[in-house]
Amino acid sequence: MEIAAIAGRAPVIPVLTIERAADAAPLARALVKGGLPVLEVTLRTDAALEALRLIAAEVRDAVVGAGTVLNAEHLKQARQAGAQFVVSPGCTPALALAVKASGTPFLPGVQTVSEAMALMEQGFRVLKFFPADMSGGLGWLKAVAAPLAGLRFCPTGGVNAETAPAYLALGNVACVGGSWVAPKEAVAAGDWARIERLAAAAAGLKRP
Repeated sequence: MEIAAIAGRAPVIPVLTIERAADAAPLARALVKGGLPVLEVTLRTDAALEALRLIAAEVRDAVVGAGTVLNAEHLKQARQAGAQFVVSPGCTPALALAVKASGTPFLPGVQTVSEAMALMEQGFRVLKFFPADMSGGLGWLKAVAAPLAGLRFCPTGGVNAETAPAYLALGNVACVGGSWVAPKEAVAAGDWARIERLAAAAAGLKRP
């Protein structure tokens, strides 16, 4: 599946920092049941790779990817764990080459027009705009819409339930990434019903 197709599956990609592997499958099931099948598990915790493995093995309807992929070794680990796509906060030439060689759908991060142009030259057309809220947010995306007309973005970083609709109203936004659909306290308490409700609300957000 191409990254554009993955980004098109739902308006919101939950960004998940999972501390306990045992939470992975029930969390994923709640999000998928709520209507958010594309999940990003960040490689920021000791449990991340095992969480990826469990979701890939046990939650059939999930399209699970790895976030915070910084280098070729992370990419290898993520693929071995069952990641169907990978996401990075930025991108280096070495990481871009490794991803291309692997054939893995990739959502590389950018913060500037020059970074976006460099990735566009390499054939990438859907980019993560990160950290969106601190890097110009809606204004930046509106300003680059004409000069970077061939690109679409997934703004992530500071996006929440209140600001997501405004981002999704932009024509160059494919989807948004956010953690608000899986609050830490709800995950810790195993409140999967609350997470399913938050996912359903997010899944109902409209795109152009």
